[in-house]
Amino acid sequence: MNRKTLVLPAVAGLLTPVLAACGGSDSGSKSGDAIVVGTTDRFTVTKDAPAPLDPAYAYDVGTWNILRQSVQTLMAQPKGEGDPVPDAAESCSFTDSGSERYACKLRDGLQFANGDPVTAADVKYSIERALRINADSGVSALLNTIDTIETQGDREVIFHLRTADATFPYKLSTPVAGIVNPKDYEKDKLRDGFVVDGSGPYTFQADVEDDAIVSATFTKNPSYKGSVQVNNEKVELRAFADADAMSTAIDKGDIDVMSRTMSPAQVQKLDGGSNSDVDLVDMPGLEIRYLAFNTSATSVKSKAVRQAMAQLINRGELTSKVYGTQAEPLYSLVPATVTGHSNSFFNKYGNPSADKAKSLLAKAGITTPVKLTLHYTTDHYGSATKQEFQILQRQLNGSGLFDVSVEGHPWAEFRPAEQKGEYDVYGMGWFPDFPDADNFLAPFLDKDNFLGSPYSNSTIQRSLIPQSRREADRLSAAKSLTAIQDTVAEDVPVLPLWQGKQYVAARDDITGVSYALNSSSTLQLWELGRGVSG
Repeated sequence: MNRKTLVLPAVAGLLTPVLAACGGSDSGSKSGDAIVVGTTDRFTVTKDAPAPLDPAYAYDVGTWNILRQSVQTLMAQPKGEGDPVPDAAESCSFTDSGSERYACKLRDGLQFANGDPVTAADVKYSIERALRINADSGVSALLNTIDTIETQGDREVIFHLRTADATFPYKLSTPVAGIVNPKDYEKDKLRDGFVVDGSGPYTFQADVEDDAIVSATFTKNPSYKGSVQVNNEKVELRAFADADAMSTAIDKGDIDVMSRTMSPAQVQKLDGGSNSDVDLVDMPGLEIRYLAFNTSATSVKSKAVRQAMAQLINRGELTSKVYGTQAEPLYSLVPATVTGHSNSFFNKYGNPSADKAKSLLAKAGITTPVKLTLHYTTDHYGSATKQEFQILQRQLNGSGLFDVSVEGHPWAEFRPAEQKGEYDVYGMGWFPDFPDADNFLAPFLDKDNFLGSPYSNSTIQRSLIPQSRREADRLSAAKSLTAIQDTVAEDVPVLPLWQGKQYVAARDDITGVSYALNSSSTLQLWELGRGVSG
């Protein structure tokens, strides 16, 4: 096994743009056979989520990774990190000094995969559709700074924003801003099932059993015009029940690449040289994990209960025992490598202390032990999640101040229940929509937030978030971003735990692996190719 470490800049606001080659590529796999990529992500249709792949609904890293291959956006995140670059657009820019008017010109000759032309009217339709449907996944909140959309001819789109938003180019690179064909996607209704149509680098077809995708085939779209170079003709994304099954498949040669999520034990094993035919690539990651609270629930309605948990949890022990060197303690929602990060939780609570936690509860008149259930998902963030929650349980109960139990649920049940407020405390992960501090704060704290949280702070929503978005230079936004993080540490509507690295393993004849996953955990399947085994 050969190990490769990809070193990329990961500090938003300080990134140097890296422009990808424009236009489609004629290159591809010489053998013509599909490159097979394994994943433990699960893609299911349920009563609560009948349209998991509609861009107006999808809002998790797995479904977005399908959409990013097949549905094109005006802007895209480049393979080398940095500021977004035009994709369906030929050019985009703010046309005023206040970051409130954003204009894009489409590439000439854009087509959907079925041959229909892509026009400015389609862009307007697609984004207004997402806003109109306002799906309960919360994804449309990414577009909530849009006031009106204007078109001029077939190729020009102008966005008039309600307020300044320097992060808007990033938002136009996310799948919720994906361009869809009005013939395929109704104006007021989500598109159920697993059919996806667009103008992206690939066309998409799913193999489905029992309302779940077993495998998904991405075939190079000859009509694609955009910023990425497609280095293969076909990629198959194959879903596995767990990391062990995926690992067995790559050992047997049934798959070429292992993506998210490998277990810590598998990463350690591969790093130790267990398979000479498989390369392990580690790269910067901005994934975070946190506890979220239904702040209206009786058990955690008191801020003191949430503060006591923040005072007790030992992040160092948690990460070292479960994830080893693959994760680091996190003391803010904003990862340490992102401009605007502040160690607000450590600044307020310092090292874990049962005495300080006891004092917090006593001053608030809280009877101990506080009885709580911590909920987690069994099949969405990797097999180590169960152990993580067992350690959290032991830490809290060991203080004598809490009586905690833990319950695991499959993602298809977990996410709808969380959205409905059925859990008082639950564990979640966040893979950023784009690498900016705003995207680690606003989705949790703004109106119509991703969690459906009842927590609302008017200063954050009306003053601090808008202030931060006025600053095109993200270093200049640090003051308002720090104020938001300090408020979160005081009120604890969410409790950050750790940030992680990310890994991809591939058989050694696969090329482009170092760019197959960016810091936002976006799969870039077009980077993969076949070469000569090393």
